[in-house]
Amino acid sequence: MRNTYIYKVLTYLIALVWLINGLLCKVLDLVPRHEQIVARILGARYSRSLTLAIGLSEIGMAVWTLSGIRSRYNAMLQMTIVAAMNVLEFFLVPDLLLWGRLNSLFAFFFILTIYYSEFKLNPNQT
Repeated sequence: MRNTYIYKVLTYLIALVWLINGLLCKVLDLVPRHEQIVARILGARYSRSLTLAIGLSEIGMAVWTLSGIRSRYNAMLQMTIVAAMNVLEFFLVPDLLLWGRLNSLFAFFFILTIYYSEFKLNPNQT
């Protein structure tokens, strides 16, 4: 029973990370650094449109996470996206990251949290 509770809490926290990053940081543009990262990596011409698309995708990830539909695929996609994004940022734009290259450590812990939640705690998996 305790694992089910922890799983639910972690699911809400993981979804909240996606929602905050998507809605507040990118869609509402409350953290301009995110658009600067997109501009540096993908080019400035469409950086606002791409940042908005990324933000909407992150909001979609939050909804998908909360839905519980195909949760293992969701978790694997989350871990892949976070890892890929952080590898790119580590090498291409470390100066724009909140904690510089140390961001990769936080990403690693986020990936571990997603893994632990889905593959160790999820009561719906056998």
